[in-house]
Amino acid sequence: MIESFARTLFAAFGSIVKLSPVAAFGAIAFTVGKYGFHVLSSLALLVGTYYAASILFMAFVIAPLAWAGGFNLWRLIGYFREELAIIFATSTSEPLLPRMLLKLEKLGCQKGMAGLVLPLSYSFNLDGIAIFLSVASLFIAQACNIHLSFDRILTLLLLMLLTSKGAAGVAGSGFVVLAATLTTWPDIPLGGLSLIIGVDRFMSGMRAVTSTVSNLSVSICIAKWENALDAAALESELSGPTQEERSLAAVEGIGQ
Repeated sequence: MIESFARTLFAAFGSIVKLSPVAAFGAIAFTVGKYGFHVLSSLALLVGTYYAASILFMAFVIAPLAWAGGFNLWRLIGYFREELAIIFATSTSEPLLPRMLLKLEKLGCQKGMAGLVLPLSYSFNLDGIAIFLSVASLFIAQACNIHLSFDRILTLLLLMLLTSKGAAGVAGSGFVVLAATLTTWPDIPLGGLSLIIGVDRFMSGMRAVTSTVSNLSVSICIAKWENALDAAALESELSGPTQEERSLAAVEGIGQ
């Protein structure tokens, strides 16, 4: 009975996955057909604004945190560049959790500390989704010509920070959380989601990357604060091979 139920459930999920691109195409076609091609420039501005907000967040919030933790954020991003590229392409970091845990241990984090903090961050430190919820909500409000006072905007931002906690780390979870949040917020119509569903895929990858970079940085910082970090290993791994080591590797490669 369980196997039959699982087969039915997977068949339903398969249909959803196959129909999702058609739904996104229909949504963007409806938006362009009703409001004209000029709406594409507004949607492009939304995507650009979100990318800019995420980059500024990493530069002015996470980077100083990393500096306080004794490492360079941009070197950390370079160290995890392969994982981040996969996360950006797939819009989810769940499959790469074991690989990132192994790399954190290689950076000097104790196994128990990395194994606790990084998975916990997947539920309580989703900065990328929190930024997306705020930017998308304000975009929908402006697109629907809805004026929000400063106190309502501040309340909305606080609500988005709260609802982003516990969001599943799967592709498209940010959009689902946005829909669930707007159902409880009377100022912004739920139907406004149709305006951004066509470009959500362009933002989902950056959502996952921003959250992952934040989670990795927090894992190292907490490990240092709890004296569970090998600072020498961290510096050695992030600084990369020395010029002598690179030359030796090149000579060995030529010899082979």
